[in-house]
Amino acid sequence: MKVIDTEIVDVKIIEPTKFGDERGFFMETWNQKQFESLVTKKPTQFVQDNHSKSKQGILRGLHFQRENTQGKLVRVISGEVFDVAVDIRKNSATFGKWVGIYLSAENNRQLWVPEGFAHGFYVTSEEAEFVYKCTNYYHPESEVSIAWNDKVLDIKWPISGSPLLSEKDSNGIEINSL
Repeated sequence: MKVIDTEIVDVKIIEPTKFGDERGFFMETWNQKQFESLVTKKPTQFVQDNHSKSKQGILRGLHFQRENTQGKLVRVISGEVFDVAVDIRKNSATFGKWVGIYLSAENNRQLWVPEGFAHGFYVTSEEAEFVYKCTNYYHPESEVSIAWNDKVLDIKWPISGSPLLSEKDSNGIEINSL
């Protein structure tokens, strides 16, 4: 496992080691001991795994929970997305900063999005399947969506035209209203 630092110290890119030959490949996508020693530097427990499938042009996010905050280890198993983590920790030196990377079935990269961050992704391929581990359970009553096009955040999404959004994401709030 290779861990790559990003512009935000707590957000990490993880590249699993992949072994392949003419028969196919093998890669370890999760190892508790390595994750805690190389990524979080503390005990980390995942309690829920999620899997979504989306068509090209769909943007999901930027989501977070006010209660039952979640850390997420995200990856793509089919297709490609542009994945974004936004620091929403008000006392952080990087509050309002974001990290964006391409995750795909080809590059096998994963992104660690710690608690205290909003998360979203935009599907750049014909469709994409997205899987992620969560450190806390989904709590719909406390879920918040930040506007994907918030002018303060100024995220450089790889979008031409308007993305396809859920009603919740169409009504996202501005980061300054947190």
